[in-house]
Amino acid sequence: MKETFIQSGHPQLDQLLPRIKYFLSRDTAEYNMFGTEVRGYRSPDAPSIWLRDHSDMLRGAKYWERDMQSTVDHFAETQTAKGWLFDYFTMTPEKVPCEKENWAKYVRVPVEADVEFRFIKAIHLAWQATGDDGWLKSLLPHMEKALNYILTDEWRWDRKHKLVKRAYTMDTWDFDYTAGRHDWLNFQINEYTYWGIMHGDNSGYYEAFRQMAAFYAHLGNRKQSVHWTKFADAFRKRANKVSFNGRFYTHHVHLVPVKIEGVDEEKQLTLSNPMDINRGLATHEMAVAILKEYQKREKETGAFASWFSVDPPFPAGIFGEEKIVPGAYCNGGIMPLVGGELARAAFEHGFEEYGVEQLLKYAELTKNDKSYLWYFPNGEHATKETSTSPDAQPTDGWGSAAMLYALIEGLAGIVDQHKLYQRVRLSPRWIAAGRNEAKACAVYGASGASFEYSYMHDPQAKTFGVEIQGNATVNLHLLLPKGARGIRVGVNGRPVKHKNLRIESSPYVDAGFAVKKEAMVTIDYAY
Repeated sequence: MKETFIQSGHPQLDQLLPRIKYFLSRDTAEYNMFGTEVRGYRSPDAPSIWLRDHSDMLRGAKYWERDMQSTVDHFAETQTAKGWLFDYFTMTPEKVPCEKENWAKYVRVPVEADVEFRFIKAIHLAWQATGDDGWLKSLLPHMEKALNYILTDEWRWDRKHKLVKRAYTMDTWDFDYTAGRHDWLNFQINEYTYWGIMHGDNSGYYEAFRQMAAFYAHLGNRKQSVHWTKFADAFRKRANKVSFNGRFYTHHVHLVPVKIEGVDEEKQLTLSNPMDINRGLATHEMAVAILKEYQKREKETGAFASWFSVDPPFPAGIFGEEKIVPGAYCNGGIMPLVGGELARAAFEHGFEEYGVEQLLKYAELTKNDKSYLWYFPNGEHATKETSTSPDAQPTDGWGSAAMLYALIEGLAGIVDQHKLYQRVRLSPRWIAAGRNEAKACAVYGASGASFEYSYMHDPQAKTFGVEIQGNATVNLHLLLPKGARGIRVGVNGRPVKHKNLRIESSPYVDAGFAVKKEAMVTIDYAY
C-alpha cells in the first residue's frame, strides 16, 4: 500500500510529516471496553480517550491510521437516552496515587457545549477514510439525537438568539468563571452560571449541520439534506450577526451580565477564531479581517508567534487555579493548535506566505522532536512547574495534527471533498514556499485510497505541469505567480475550460476535469 509523503526539497517542510507521525504515534490508547477492542487518540497528558482530542487528532492520523471507527462506535454505544455524549472514557487510574481502581470510567463535563459536534466531525473523518456507507447510515440516528439535544436542551440552546450557549469558559476550555464562588476550577452548572454565546461552539455546529446535509445527500435523502442546508444557512447568519465584531469573533457574548476587573473583553481574541474560518462560519471578508488581526497582534505583543489561546489574557488565578497566569496554558499561552488552524485559514484566503511562515515556525520549534501543547510568548515551553498537567509529555497531538492539516490540505492542497479521494480539490501552493518542484501523496490508512501528484513550475517558459495519479473528479485551484493569469489549461494534451480569479492579491487558475488512473495537466500563464 502507498504511504503518505511530502517531497518538496525544502528540508524543514519535508521533515514535518514524519515528525508529526512520530508525535501522534505516541498519543494513542487501546482499551478492552466490556469485550470490545477500542483504539483512539488521546492528549499526551492523560490516558483517557477524549472525543475532542480524538476528533481533532484524526485530521492528522487519518493518513496512516487503520482503525478509524472503534472509538466513534464506543461513544455512540454509550450515548445517553437524552442524546448527549460523554467527553471521555478510560480504564486507567487517573489521579495517581489517590486513585488506584482500574474501573471503567465515563465523564461528561457539564459546562462543555461542543462535544456533540465533535462526534459528527469524527464520523465524517472516519467515513471519508473508510468509505463505509453502511456504517455511516447506522450512525445517522445517533447524530440526529445528539443535535436534537443541543438544539432543545435548556443548558445548551439559547431560545432568544437561536444559537448554542455555554458557561463563561475560556473559549472552548472546560472550566468557567465563578467570580470567586468556587475555590478551584469549576466544571458544574448552577443558578449562578454566567451564560453566553461562544463563537467556537457555533462554528463547530455550523460545520456539523453542513456535514449532515452532505451525508443525507449522498445517501439519497434529499428532504433531510435540504432541511440541514437551510438550517445551517440561517444559523450562520444569526451566529455572525451576534458574534462578529468587525475584526474578529467576540469571545463571550453575555446572556448573564458580568464584568471582570482588568479585562477589556472587546479586545480579547480567542483561539477558536481561525477554527471559525476553517469550519466555514466566517465569510471571506471576515476571514481576511481575522487574519489581519493576528498579524497585527504578533507585531504589537512581541510574541514569538501569533498562536494566542487568548489575547489579552485574563488576570492571574481568577478561574481558581493559581498556575493559570497570563501567558500560560489557555490564558494567553502560544498554542501550535492555533498555529495550524491559522496556517490552514491563511492558505485558503490569500495569505499563502503567512501560512508557510507558520509551518516553518513550527518546524523550528519542534526540531528537537518535541512538541508541547503550549509555550510562553517568549518561546519557553510548558514545564511540570508551570503546567496544570504536570504529567504531559512533549508529543502534543492537537497542535501537530493541526499543522499536518495545514501542510497537506493547505500548502500541498489535497482536500477530499467527498470520500476516498473520489472528488478532490487540488490547490498546489508551492510557489508560496519558493518551491518549483514538489511531490505529494495523501493516503487513507483505513482503506488505502490515495491521491498523488507531481508538480513542476518553469518560470522561464511560464508553465506548470501537474502529473496526477488517482481516480477522481478534480477541481484544480492552482496558485500562480503574483500578477499572472492563466491562458491555457490542458489535460492529456486536450484543452479544458478554465477561469482566473483573485483571492486578495493572489492569482489562481481554476479548472475541472476527471482523472482515471493518471493524467498530465499543463497550465500556461502570462503577465
